[in-house]
Amino acid sequence: MKTINFKNYLLALLTSVAIMSCVQDDDFSVPESVGTEENIALTELLSGDINLVSISEVKAMYDSSSEMPFRVDTNIVVKGYVTSSDLTGNFYKEFYLQDSPENPTAAIKIILSQVDSYNRFNKGREVYINLNPLFESGVPGGLYIGEERVGNEVITIGGGTESDQYGTTVTSLTQSQMDATLIRSEITEEIVPLNVQFSQIASVHVGMFVQIDNVEFEDNLAGLRYFDPSEDYDTQRTLQSCSGFSYSNMNLETSGFANYKNEMLPTGNGSVAGVVSKTYDGSSLILALNTTDDVDFSGSRCELLNVDDFGILFEEDFEAYANFDQISGNWTNYIEEGSRDWIARTTTDTGNPGSRIAQISAYNSGDASTVSWLITPQIDLDAQEFEFFDFESSNSFSDGSELELLISTDWDGTDASVSSATWTSLPGTIVPDATYYKDWIYSGLVDLSPYSGNAHIAFKYTANSGNTGTYEIDNVKVLVQN
Repeated sequence: MKTINFKNYLLALLTSVAIMSCVQDDDFSVPESVGTEENIALTELLSGDINLVSISEVKAMYDSSSEMPFRVDTNIVVKGYVTSSDLTGNFYKEFYLQDSPENPTAAIKIILSQVDSYNRFNKGREVYINLNPLFESGVPGGLYIGEERVGNEVITIGGGTESDQYGTTVTSLTQSQMDATLIRSEITEEIVPLNVQFSQIASVHVGMFVQIDNVEFEDNLAGLRYFDPSEDYDTQRTLQSCSGFSYSNMNLETSGFANYKNEMLPTGNGSVAGVVSKTYDGSSLILALNTTDDVDFSGSRCELLNVDDFGILFEEDFEAYANFDQISGNWTNYIEEGSRDWIARTTTDTGNPGSRIAQISAYNSGDASTVSWLITPQIDLDAQEFEFFDFESSNSFSDGSELELLISTDWDGTDASVSSATWTSLPGTIVPDATYYKDWIYSGLVDLSPYSGNAHIAFKYTANSGNTGTYEIDNVKVLVQN
């Protein structure tokens, strides 16, 4: 690969900065195309001695256990697509990038010393970030990867660091750093929202543009506006989604500077699309709007199902098994890798005392890798209109081992085809790593109505020689409408 001509590169960038500065001062419309100089700068950058890396790779550079931002010292560039917009004032001196216009797998935050960045970094714009630019002095000026606030777990690209009694965080890119590192291409893609349910949204989604369907504002918010005038900065309004017999919830956060803050909250039901973010202290995930055009609540409000209208199609409490028995019968207990399978145990946990449960663990197995499946008997999803799945789970020493909840409608029921069948993740809550080992976590009701045909539901355990935690499940049920 050839080396960048940094003199020409810098001249091109400075010229483009002069042009863009005029736009930013006087004209807040979105540019239809980038200038010749900016195209030249991007071509120079990508044809030089650099490596294009993914957003996931950039985020992995930050070691959250040390809480010390990482300064980039190699010639790497990251590309992404803008998901947020400060056009309406709901975002401030920041924007988010995700790694693909559709079905993203990672996103990252960029903090700036500039307001009204939407006219340069409009939603959908393809943006390249030179993480280790060479400034006019000839000295590289590596950007920093870390947190904007200690412990909020929002991985951010910044221009420097600062420390206080709580730790060290990244600071905003200066104007000169922005001009030297952030380069647009001519491409503006349509950002297709990632369709999720509230129960599926996790920290990995921070910065992604998502859509949730069958949503409405909480019943007691009728007649209120997006922003509460008694608040100083932000207002959170609770969104709810009918999840069978109960609601699942998430807060929508609106800034006091949003130009739509005095709009009335819609009272119907429908879909909402926005950027997953976190509260200021990082304690909770929230949804942030780019514009109220992304709220379509024109439908009728949803109604919860009545549990009295449902019966049990399938139930397993594992009480029929002796201690240390292999789980068998109408279950499929399949070892894909390693030597450990699912067994019955009697738990002494205070959250589920004396109950027989199903357990999997790679502890002391000596196996380099463990992949073990526990799969339900066949479920006919065409025999009734609604089906729901639920269970409880607990763990011990969950040190990176993983338990997944999956569904397949094309598995033929044989061990030989488990790995080759199509398995899709289900949104049931599985016990988090940080949960006390004697506690048990309820999954919530998992709606199976989006699926049809004959289905199987699987608990898939994955571990390696360094991560050998224990997972336990109990009280597995499939509920169907009578």
